[in-house]
Amino acid sequence: MNNLPWGGRYEKSLDKLALDFTESIDVDEKMVQEDIWGSEAHAIMLGIKGIITDKETKKIIEGLERIKKEIKKGKLKLSKELEDVHMNIETFLSKYIGEEIGGKLHTARSRNDQVLVDTKLYIRQKLLDIMTHLIIFSETLLNLSRKYVETIMPGYTHTQIAQPITLGFWLTGYVSMFLRDLERFEQLYERINSNPLGACALSGTSFPIDREITKRLLGFSTVHRHSFDVISSRDFIIETASILAILMSNLSRMSEDLIYWTTFEFQMMDVEDEFATGSSIMPQKKNLDIAELTRGRTGRVFGTLMNVLTIVKGTPGGYNRDFQEDKPALYNSLEIVLLTLIVFNEFVKNLRPNERRMEDLARSNFSTSTDLADYLSKEKKIPFRKSHEIVGRIVTQLIKRNQKDFENKQDLKDLLEKEGVEISLKELRKILEPMEAVNSKQSYGGTAPEEVEKTINALLETLEKDKEFVSLKGEEIKKSKSLISSVIQYIIEGNPVKDLDLDKFSIEFEKDKKQISLI
Repeated sequence: MNNLPWGGRYEKSLDKLALDFTESIDVDEKMVQEDIWGSEAHAIMLGIKGIITDKETKKIIEGLERIKKEIKKGKLKLSKELEDVHMNIETFLSKYIGEEIGGKLHTARSRNDQVLVDTKLYIRQKLLDIMTHLIIFSETLLNLSRKYVETIMPGYTHTQIAQPITLGFWLTGYVSMFLRDLERFEQLYERINSNPLGACALSGTSFPIDREITKRLLGFSTVHRHSFDVISSRDFIIETASILAILMSNLSRMSEDLIYWTTFEFQMMDVEDEFATGSSIMPQKKNLDIAELTRGRTGRVFGTLMNVLTIVKGTPGGYNRDFQEDKPALYNSLEIVLLTLIVFNEFVKNLRPNERRMEDLARSNFSTSTDLADYLSKEKKIPFRKSHEIVGRIVTQLIKRNQKDFENKQDLKDLLEKEGVEISLKELRKILEPMEAVNSKQSYGGTAPEEVEKTINALLETLEKDKEFVSLKGEEIKKSKSLISSVIQYIIEGNPVKDLDLDKFSIEFEKDKKQISLI
């Protein structure tokens, strides 16, 4: 007979080769505390509804608390022979309190809804951690933006110098991207934060369960209503992978900029030694490995998205063992993104702009050509398309004279006069000065320092709302942990469980202001 908890149907034990192929302990170890949390919530619900007795509830809770502590101390290790974290916890429990009572924990529950509880609890916390560090990183960029709000640098399109901008303007551009990432994470969090427990294997259960109770004890905001959809759904995994991929794409693009700018050819930035590496053969090298690895690891996160999309697209409705494969890559991506944000924040703090070089480049490649065309259009009343054509012809003539910018104002003045445009050298110097070009862009969201300051303030205001969201959701999790911990304490003290009213219990607990240890 098979020695696994589901082995009643089988006359032979699972082959070791098959067991090694199907077990998931390496990933499940990450969710062991979430699994115990979910089991305690389920046991309390069974007790409140009278599905198991007060005595049985107390025994189960005491056993789970013992397992929790011993795992934290490293006294218990999950066994591959038991397939997954769920079977390990249940086996430990039966060993401590006996199979007669331990075997009742799984009443009105399947591993199908159980694994979803564990996964959602785990991802939910990771999302809050990632959002917290994305907010910290964005604040770092905004603090740097204020410092460099008037630091001239070239703006690029097609990897070619396009128009003068400021370093502060460039930094706020990436914060603007990251705020959309935060918005996506917040929307995702709300969709993930629904209670799957009680859907059981597929169609619900005939036991008189109350899914609102487990929702409260696990800190979910809603109950995922449709049992079939609960068990079938992995779109929250796909969406998590997608948003992680978008964030890493933004970080990779920023890395690409910084890698270029710290090269000998650009010399726009340098980085402190603590955040650069060297070559084992070329003594002169100073490499931006952090930025390069961020760019490289983006591919791994992209791969996770394709991985989970491929897994899900070929599965029919209901639970399929394919779903076991959605977590290894996703959990790895969550760790990659979190670590990248932490390291990248310190890396950016240690960048040192070469302001003189930036300004020199901002004056090159005729970067103020658009400003000259704008001037002809505004002040000389020449249609912009005609102005654009005139300036384009002049630039071509200057390039043929081996000029690389508008430094020779007399040549430029002569060419403009040939085009029928009268203009003084004084006017030309003002028009073509990069800082003047920057200051002139006073449109909403433009490069003018005062407009960049407004943008910084607006972005900070949005970040404050993001902070409030993360804080609120963190508090909701703490309250649910506090509630279940107090209920556990109440049960262990031998108090009656059946018909316990969580609303009244919570009120009384708040009045007593008892201090309890969180899960």
